[in-house]
Amino acid sequence: MREYLLVFLVALSVTYLLTVVAREIALRTGAVAQVRDRDVHAEPIPYLGGLAMLGGLCAAYLVAQRLPFLSRSDPVVFDDAGVVLLAGALVCAVGVIDDIFELDALTKLGGQVLAAGLLVALGVRFWFFPGADGTQFVLDDAQGSVLTLVVVIGTMNAVNFVDGLDGLAAGVVGIGAAAFFLYCYSASAQSNLTLATTGALLSAALAGSCAGFLPHNFHPARLFMGDSGSMLLGLVLSASALTLTGQFVGMPATGGNSLFVTVLPVLLPISLLMVPIVDLVLAVVRRTRAGRSPMSADKQHLHHRLLEIGHSQRRAVLIMWMWAFTIATGAVGVSLSTSPLVWGGLAAMLVLTVAMTFVLPKVHRPRKTGLGDTGLPENAAVEGREGAPEVLEEGPVSGPGRTL
Repeated sequence: MREYLLVFLVALSVTYLLTVVAREIALRTGAVAQVRDRDVHAEPIPYLGGLAMLGGLCAAYLVAQRLPFLSRSDPVVFDDAGVVLLAGALVCAVGVIDDIFELDALTKLGGQVLAAGLLVALGVRFWFFPGADGTQFVLDDAQGSVLTLVVVIGTMNAVNFVDGLDGLAAGVVGIGAAAFFLYCYSASAQSNLTLATTGALLSAALAGSCAGFLPHNFHPARLFMGDSGSMLLGLVLSASALTLTGQFVGMPATGGNSLFVTVLPVLLPISLLMVPIVDLVLAVVRRTRAGRSPMSADKQHLHHRLLEIGHSQRRAVLIMWMWAFTIATGAVGVSLSTSPLVWGGLAAMLVLTVAMTFVLPKVHRPRKTGLGDTGLPENAAVEGREGAPEVLEEGPVSGPGRTL
């Protein structure tokens, strides 16, 4: 556990320091989020936070190779982790180009397919599903490849969709990564298997990178992760789950729900990112029903709706973090144990999160903005001098730049 903690701290520290470099590169290359009608921020903010997070992940990977315990692990642990980072660097590069030149949606999707295809080509994909009776359902090459592409590409776009408020995507993915590390470590310990796994290594480093980026990205943000960061986070988190099906003869045996463990490799990336995935599905349905392209932009995401019912930017982000925490820890807890305490804790968290979401805005009504008799709440959108919406609340107003 101490070595994983060191991996986490290395990723955190390097990411935190590299954000200054990434911000300078963004300013010099013009990778800046301009203010648009659908955005929440009211002033241009630099992109390219993904470069800093990629640097943190690579630094953690290099340090882990020199640690006494992890360095003696099976070579496949670092081989698979290296493949994931290579694919992450590829999709991050696509994101950097998009942040600077604004690629069209089809070209960006092509880059995502290329990065996910690299994972498949180098052996990081779904291999089998364990049955509750100890048997295994082995996937053939076509089945494993297609399922891998769907999960990885879907996760990348889900993170991209949720990146709409300062600190939202980094916090949600960081929570998911921490929950997944808890699963990998606990499941291996319960099964008396090696504690050195690619999933645990990558999730610890990913959680550290998110934590190191948040001080620069929480409201008011000084730097956005951009597509270079959102696609990188989605790929690394989903690929971490894929590695579980390639490094064990059978999935680790746990005391949790056997049916849940059977489909765990697919459910984990989905459950850990349930908030952005729900947002993604709702956006596709909403736009398709309106006769628009699913990739067209609007201002009706979940975080926008939280602002509309009276939450400030910071409170909306914290509430979505709570939803992510409830779902992620619930999924991991159920997979590890069937104790009534797990279900009781999950129910309590769910009640608290629902109350914070829907009751708090009524109990704690926002102050008036001082705009005379307009009666607008502190986060209501008004027209600025340039015709762009401006969010009125305490402190400087900003938010992520390119929400679809």
